[in-house]
Amino acid sequence: MSKLVIIESPGKLGTIKKYLGKEYDVFATKGHIRDLPAKSLAVDIQNNFAPKYVIMPDKKQTVAEMKKKAEHADEIYLATDPDREGEAISWHVQNILGLNSKQKNRIAFNEISKSAIEKALKEPREIDMNLVDAQQARRVLDRLVGYQLSPYLAKKISHKNLSAGRVQSVALKLVVDRENEIRNFVPQESFVVNATLSKKSNPPQFVATLINKNNKKYKIASEDEAKQICESIKNSTFKVVDVKKSITKSSAKPPFTTSTMQQDALNKMGLTLKRTSMAAQNLYEGIELPQEGKTALITYIRTDSVRVSQEAQKMAKEFIIEKFGAEYVPTTPNTFKGKKNSQDAHEAIRPVHIELTPEKVKASLTSDQYKLYKLIFERFLASQMSEATFNSVAVTINVDESGENANVYGFKATGRTPLFAGHLAAYNYDNEKSNDTKEDADETAVSGKAKLPSLEIGDELEKIKLDALKKLSKPPLRYDDGTLVKALEEKGIGRPATYGPTIATIYARQYVDKEGKYVKPTELGEVVNDVLDKNFSNIINVKFTAEMEEKLDEIENGGKTWQEEIRDFYSSFEESLKNAGHDTEKIKIQSEITDIICEKCGKPFAIRTGKFGKFLGCTGYPECKNIRKLEKIVGKCPKCGGEVAEKKSKKGTLFYGCNNYPNCDFISWNIPLDEKCPKCKAHLELKKTREGKLKVCSSKDCDFKQLIMEGENK
Repeated sequence: MSKLVIIESPGKLGTIKKYLGKEYDVFATKGHIRDLPAKSLAVDIQNNFAPKYVIMPDKKQTVAEMKKKAEHADEIYLATDPDREGEAISWHVQNILGLNSKQKNRIAFNEISKSAIEKALKEPREIDMNLVDAQQARRVLDRLVGYQLSPYLAKKISHKNLSAGRVQSVALKLVVDRENEIRNFVPQESFVVNATLSKKSNPPQFVATLINKNNKKYKIASEDEAKQICESIKNSTFKVVDVKKSITKSSAKPPFTTSTMQQDALNKMGLTLKRTSMAAQNLYEGIELPQEGKTALITYIRTDSVRVSQEAQKMAKEFIIEKFGAEYVPTTPNTFKGKKNSQDAHEAIRPVHIELTPEKVKASLTSDQYKLYKLIFERFLASQMSEATFNSVAVTINVDESGENANVYGFKATGRTPLFAGHLAAYNYDNEKSNDTKEDADETAVSGKAKLPSLEIGDELEKIKLDALKKLSKPPLRYDDGTLVKALEEKGIGRPATYGPTIATIYARQYVDKEGKYVKPTELGEVVNDVLDKNFSNIINVKFTAEMEEKLDEIENGGKTWQEEIRDFYSSFEESLKNAGHDTEKIKIQSEITDIICEKCGKPFAIRTGKFGKFLGCTGYPECKNIRKLEKIVGKCPKCGGEVAEKKSKKGTLFYGCNNYPNCDFISWNIPLDEKCPKCKAHLELKKTREGKLKVCSSKDCDFKQLIMEGENK
C-alpha cells in the first residue's frame, strides 16, 4: 500500500522521510499553492465577500506533480505546518485533489521527531475549518485594505511603489509616533548628591546616594543647592545607622516564544530578524548530522505560547540533574502564564533532543545556527531550573552638617551578591534591553551590582569624594528591530508569523530606515503616515488592529463566522474610503538639494529615492542623467585630509573609510574627529557605547577617553 504525506517546506523532506517506512512518499508544496490572484481584488463584496482563489502561476507545475503522485497513492495525509496558514494550505490541497472533506487525513506535529510523527499518524483528524476560516478572514481583510488603500495613496502622494496595509501601516505609525515623542520631548532637570565611601582600611569603595533630609524624603531643587550640601558636609563624619540584610530570589523566565527569541537573538547575538528566521527554520526542519542523518533540533518556531509538555519537562529534569546537580531542579516543575492574547496552539520553542547539546552539533551548524541553537537550548534549560538566590543588603548612612541648626542628611547604598546560581547557571540575562521594567532590570542584572564591604551599625566611613550632579531626563529610545517586535506583540498587533514580514515590508517600501541600529521614519514614511492618520484613523490604529486580532481568534475558536466579522469591518472602511476621496490635494515629496555639484553639467545633486534606496541624482534631469551613490560624510580623513564617509562591507557591517580610496587606505570602526588626543597627539574618534558618546584616542597604546553625551539615543 502506497501512502503520500504532503508537507509545505522541502527542507523537511529528508528529516521526515527518515522516520517513515518505505511505503511512504513525501511531497512538498513549497508553501501556498492557491491564493487570491495578484492583479485583482478577487473578493466578491456583493456575494458575502466570497474569495476567488486561483492556482498560483509559479505553482502550476508543483500542482501537476502533486496530482500525479496523489493518483497513485492509496492513502493521503496532509501534514502542513501546525498553524492557521498550514491548515489553510491543507484545505486548498484537499480541494485541488478532490479529497473528501470529512475524511480524517490531517496530521500535525509540533516537532519533527520519530515519536511525534508516529503519534500524529495514529491520530489523524478532519481539517479544522475554524482555523481555515480565521486564515481566510485575515487574507480577505488584508486584501480589502491593501488593494483599496494603496491606490488611494498613489493618487494622493507623488511617489512610486507606495502601499498600505492593515498591520504594516500600524507598525509604521508606531515608529512615527515614537519619533514625534522624541522631537517633542522636553528634558526635566534633577539633582543628585553622591558620596563615594569606603570602610576604613577595608575596600572596596562604593557609592551612596542622598535620599532624605532630617529623616524625610528629600528632593534637591537646584544645582547650587546640591553644591551647598556637598560644601556643608565635606568635613563631617559618615556613619552607618541601619543595615538591612535579606535573601532575595530570582525566578526563571519562560522558554522562548517567536517574539522573545527574535529579541534575544538581536540583543545578545546581533542576529537580524531575517538571519534569525532563516537559522530557526533550518534548525526546525533538520540539520544533517554525521551519525544521525538529517535531524530536527528545535520545535515549531512560530508560537506565542510558553507552555512546555510533561515529556519535555522530564527530559530537562534528567539533563539538569546530570549536568548541574539535583539542587538545580525545582520541587515542582516550573510553569508559566501566557499573555492574555496568546493562542497557545503550540509549545514554546525548545530543543527536540536534549542530548544533542550545542557543542555536540556545533561542527554541523553555521555560525548563525549555532548561536541561535545555543540561545534556545540554554534558555529552555534555565526555564526548568531552580530560583537563584542572593545575599542582599541595604545600608543607610547619616551625616550631620557642621554649624548651628545643622541638618542630618541620609544616604543609601544597596548591594547584592550571588548565593546560589540556580537558573542563572544556564542562561545569562545581563544583556536584556535597558527599556525593560525596573523590576525586570533588577531581577536580571546580577553582574554590575555594587559590591559593598561588610558593614555594621555604628561603622564610621571614609569619604573619598562628593559629587553634585545635574541629570536630564532622557527621551524614549527609538525602536530597534527587536523592541519593535516586542511592541507589536505587547500591543496585540499581528501574530508570531507576521512580525518579521511586517517589519521587512516597511523597510522595503522605504518608509523607515536605520540610523545606527535604530529604526527611523523617512520623510516618505512620515507623509504616508500623516495621510493615513488624517483619513483612516478609525482603522489604522493600535486599538482597532488589536481588536481585530481578537476577533480572528474568536473565529478560530468557533465563536463567529468570518463573513460576519468582515461585513462589520467593511461598512466603516467603505465610508472612510468615500470621505477620503473628497480630499484631492496632491502631495509631492520634495527632494533635498545638496551642495554637491554634478561634474557633467554643473547643476547641484539632489537626494532621491529609488527602487534600491536613496541616491544622488542630478537636478538637471532628464537632460542630465548623472547619478551617484549616496554616502553620509562623517568627518575629515586624518591621513590625507579628504572626506570620510559611512560605508558598508559586503556582509553589511558599517565602517568609516576615506573617499580617496584606493589612493588613501584609511578605515576605522569609529567616526574620526578633527581633534588631537591631549595625551599622545594621535587623532580622536567618536565612539558610541551604551553609556553614551565617547571621545577616544585612535592609538591602541593610549587609554584616553572622554564621555561627551550620555544615553544611547543622542
